[in-house]
Amino acid sequence: MTGIRTTMAALASALTLVGAPAILTAGAAQAIPLIPASASQALPRVNDWGCVPSAEHPRPVILVHGTWSDAETTWSTLGPQLADEGYCVFAPDYGNDGNALDGNLLGLGGGANIDWSAAQLSAFVDRVLQETGARQVDMVGHSQGGLVARQYLRFHGGADPDAPADNKVRNLVTLGATNHGSTFGDVVAISRALTRVGVPVQKILARTVGPSYAEQMVGSEFLDRLNAGGDTVPGVHYTVIASHSDRISTPPSNTFLTAGPGATVDNVWVQNGCKENTTSHEQLVSNPRSVYLVQSALDPAYAQTYEAPCAG
Repeated sequence: MTGIRTTMAALASALTLVGAPAILTAGAAQAIPLIPASASQALPRVNDWGCVPSAEHPRPVILVHGTWSDAETTWSTLGPQLADEGYCVFAPDYGNDGNALDGNLLGLGGGANIDWSAAQLSAFVDRVLQETGARQVDMVGHSQGGLVARQYLRFHGGADPDAPADNKVRNLVTLGATNHGSTFGDVVAISRALTRVGVPVQKILARTVGPSYAEQMVGSEFLDRLNAGGDTVPGVHYTVIASHSDRISTPPSNTFLTAGPGATVDNVWVQNGCKENTTSHEQLVSNPRSVYLVQSALDPAYAQTYEAPCAG
């Protein structure tokens, strides 16, 4: 996600173009037909439906992009690198319903409500498992992608709390995920100030850039529901990667998770052992040190073979 202040300017434009009364009196929301998450064809060696998982890497890796983005933009570095390491790698595009009544009028990737996107992800995972013959997958989620993955685990069949061995996901790695909400710099404070004087900011956001942005704000009803049962589900190992230089998922420490029964969590700063690293929110998907942390989380042997870079 980029350009927080640009987004606020877009809100002002939306008020002018659409008008607050029109937003408030729009018809009741209609059911959005579920559009399956599509597979980007632009990334080398990614979304190869003929890929057969190896004994070294038996679980395909599914990469989940964030808000107002897509697979090609987000995973141009990590996707091919994982494929080079012998993984079967898949990366869906999701959350771009473009529905004028229910939100995301602009059809932005990752703009739809997060539960709807998690349902798209669920269908995509099932296809990956069917095509590859794998029993489980690993996931890497950037920004909102981490929330979509967690919503999938808890509410859309990704995990079975009664039989964790049957979970469809073994490892979840998140990069700057808005797990406990973000203030988005000063955007949340501005939004609340405008709401107090009668500007329907949440509705404007939902109808223009999509509801997922507001759902990621600190204190949202969506986050209350997602985290009400604890941060984790049994049988999943979580690696949560954050950067002190993140100015989008703020404060950056809000991304960290607490392990519940039957789960394990590693909360990792990119700057651990490399204080000079200045990886931004956007760079978490491509910075050499961040990519190294992802590779090591997916395969602990990677860290024994390669030295951690201190770039960025």
